Amino acid sequence: MYSPTERVTMPAAPSHQDFFAELPGGCLLPTVQQGLEQTWKLLLICLTCRFLWRLRLPTYMKHLSTVGGGFYVLYLFFELHMVWVVLLSLLCYLILFLCRHSTIRGTFLCITVLIYLLLGEAHMMDTTTWHKMRVSQMVVAMKAISLAFDLDRGVVESVPSPVEFMGYIYFVGTVIFGPWISYNSYKEAVESRQLSFRWLVKAFTSWAKSLFCLLVSNCVAPYLFPYFIPIYTDRLLRKKRRKNRGTLARWLLGYENTLSFHFSNFFVSYLSETTTTLAGSGFTEEKENLKWDLTVAKPLNVEFPRSMVEVVTSWNQPMSQWLNTYVFKSALKFGSFTAILTTYTASALLHGLSFHLGAALLSLGFITYVEHVLRKRLATILNACILSRRCQPDCSHAHKKALWVYLINLVFSGLALLHLVYLGSVFDSNSDDMEENEDSIANHTIRKWTELSWSSHWVTFGSWVLYRMIL
Repeated sequence: MYSPTERVTMPAAPSHQDFFAELPGGCLLPTVQQGLEQTWKLLLICLTCRFLWRLRLPTYMKHLSTVGGGFYVLYLFFELHMVWVVLLSLLCYLILFLCRHSTIRGTFLCITVLIYLLLGEAHMMDTTTWHKMRVSQMVVAMKAISLAFDLDRGVVESVPSPVEFMGYIYFVGTVIFGPWISYNSYKEAVESRQLSFRWLVKAFTSWAKSLFCLLVSNCVAPYLFPYFIPIYTDRLLRKKRRKNRGTLARWLLGYENTLSFHFSNFFVSYLSETTTTLAGSGFTEEKENLKWDLTVAKPLNVEFPRSMVEVVTSWNQPMSQWLNTYVFKSALKFGSFTAILTTYTASALLHGLSFHLGAALLSLGFITYVEHVLRKRLATILNACILSRRCQPDCSHAHKKALWVYLINLVFSGLALLHLVYLGSVFDSNSDDMEENEDSIANHTIRKWTELSWSSHWVTFGSWVLYRMIL
């Protein structure tokens, strides 16, 4: 995931006493300072739009204000390269307009967006710059495609006007970090609900959590085992001669990389919660009770997973909802395995043509499918609550809280952690430096998984064999 801050590194291999003495001034404070410097203008513009929409302005003026705010923050983060995001949005509206009498606008737009992203990745500009805009490009694509499918299904009655469409696409709360929101959610945000203390608390809490996750990603995770949990010294954990590095050290280093990558994603997730809430979206309404309850990620479900299925749905809930609604359900008529593979392929294409991302996501597709069918079969045979998702309290299983049920779920949780470390080990600082060279990224990914003996793939294959044996 995109992170707006550069990692602040500590001096190489200081002693424990020196490390903790240098940590506040050498990493914590610079990281917070960088995070604030690069996001405060975005937060201020989101807040300004929120106050502006509380005025009795014509609706078209509200749409224009969010377009203006969206353009400004795009320029702040990407400068003139923002033109590629603008071109994508214009192309999407052109397709919607030309196909306004069609009933398969979603399919046409999917093909158009895919061609544009593939051409952009391969020919339009250098890979590093293109990947910096990955989240914005992805959010624009997801919004346009969801709108097209909602038009086909009658959820949205008619094609929005150009200013309404652009207001939705460039909604200032989501245009940089996401998350995806539906067109109807955007219209509710423009109508503007009353300012409240709960709204302010939600925004501030999400912002504080985002800074905490940034600190963990930059200043805790990279030094977890040498200093915070001193199992290995920094020298033993990061030996230059990898063949001399023990198996445990490789897995510990892989866990450090994974944890840093995870909290980088949580930082972006909580920051997107902050910007979206500040701009006036991300609420549910029950009668007259307004709840500001937008949740993008659930870190505890990722770090302490019940299953890989739970990890996938908790990693980015709005994107998971989008993939389920507009990809998985559309492809389900071809079979569950085909639908799952199509969903993860779509996710990989939206994230960009990067070998390590594509390899991890497609591997994740096979892992989640095999885990799901195996646990479903075991739950039927044993009549126990050991499904990938937690059972409802009134489920029909005979065995719910037996010790052996907890042990089986614990084993699958352990396997999920193994998969997470294995898949996340490729997302380290070295992979960021190699983004322009796909051959280097491919070699890096293969080398990382070779160091871990291709464990996750072997476990998945073994689980599939077990499933076929008891089928």
